[in-house]
Amino acid sequence: MEKQEKLDKFYNEPHRFKNEVAELRTLALACRMTETYKWSFPTYMVNNKNIIAINKFKNHFGIWFFNGVFLSDQKKVLENAQEGKTMAMRHWKFITLEGIDKKDVTSYINEAIENHKKGLRVKVEKKPKSKIVIPVHLSIALENNDDIKTAFNKLTYSKQKDYAEYIATAKQEKTKLSRLEKIVPLILAGRGIHDQYKK
Repeated sequence: MEKQEKLDKFYNEPHRFKNEVAELRTLALACRMTETYKWSFPTYMVNNKNIIAINKFKNHFGIWFFNGVFLSDQKKVLENAQEGKTMAMRHWKFITLEGIDKKDVTSYINEAIENHKKGLRVKVEKKPKSKIVIPVHLSIALENNDDIKTAFNKLTYSKQKDYAEYIATAKQEKTKLSRLEKIVPLILAGRGIHDQYKK
């Protein structure tokens, strides 16, 4: 399904908040953002960067502000999308059409756009890479075959980790052995175990 079809479906399908999300869409488009569809929700962007998304659920609807943490939130209406996990995103929930104050919503959206233009972003700190624990079966294969060992050492950290976990998560001995047999040709070819699924 094309993005436009998905947008049409989101806004036109029967839903208790159909008129309400249509109102939010009107306000979003009036702020001259580009409309697209990501993660199952209409998303609005400026210069190819996400500013807001409009959502609807069983008991509420609302707006996600992707970098909402930087909003002044003078009306004290924003919630952390997932407390303890979400760093930047903030959610403004509504339950009625009357609850949408057009002036306030427009003000929040315009502030989000301005914050984007100022370059305000949450910097995500990369966690240090943990040491890969090589399971016994893989370790024996590496130690007994220089070609496999050399090829394995040339792989990226994530590919090495994937292989180690693939063997380690097998519960039975025969499964560990069959998995090892499967991955050796891939390792020698310099491929990751998930490469076949990547486009």
